[in-house]
Amino acid sequence: MCRLYGFRASEPTKVECTLVHAQNALMVQSRQDQAGYSHAHGWGVATYEDHRPHIERQAWAAYHGEHFRRAAARVYAETILAHVRRATVGPPALENTHPFSEGSLALVHNGTLPSFDLLRDRMLAAISPAQRAAIGGVTDSEHFFRMLLSLRDTRPDRPLIETLREGVDLVRSWSREIAPATPLGLNVILSDGRELVGTRLGRTLHYLERDGVYDCEICGFPHVHHDPKRFYKAVVVASEPITHETWSEMPDGSIYRVGADLGLTVEAL
Repeated sequence: MCRLYGFRASEPTKVECTLVHAQNALMVQSRQDQAGYSHAHGWGVATYEDHRPHIERQAWAAYHGEHFRRAAARVYAETILAHVRRATVGPPALENTHPFSEGSLALVHNGTLPSFDLLRDRMLAAISPAQRAAIGGVTDSEHFFRMLLSLRDTRPDRPLIETLREGVDLVRSWSREIAPATPLGLNVILSDGRELVGTRLGRTLHYLERDGVYDCEICGFPHVHHDPKRFYKAVVVASEPITHETWSEMPDGSIYRVGADLGLTVEAL
């Protein structure tokens, strides 16, 4: 298990309160989530600058020391991914810490691929030699990311959500053969900086749509230097509701997209 967070907005926005200060901020969840689990085996934040993800990550708890707080305080972007890790496949180590990234793409994952020691060979067969050589850690999450990159390399003009759908369909099919009685946990958020795509499969996931600039319930101020000529909109996706706002539950077994126009579409897998 892990806890993840994805954010897309029409203008650069600060999310420090969401990540650190809210009643169920990601840093709070790293100590204990709503189910009572800790996620103390690493943290990472990706922010997009010049269409490339800038990654900060460490292999210790987000609530340990000031490193996560300082990283969160620096975040000011239109597209943001964040993650706190509870290690299930692979020990706590920097190379096993999310987000994983290459080029414009970054991914975070919450869940576990069942019987990964058996599933891994099938995934490796679907990963190109170049992407296979780039694997730095031992997690199921990174292998899934490299498989998506391989699928995208074969059809680079295909919509990102369709690449994700193909990757999920392959893993679901293999998992049914290898471990039919074990639930698959595959909540992911994948971004190229212009859009977010993701899945909810076997783990909790919620979302929030904000229309217009609002004053933060924590600090009392808006988190954006708003251009009054533009309409502000933001979409937030997270493993658990973070603020007192009205969050909606993402349907289990779904795939979703937050496009460049900030429209959210949800479909069944």
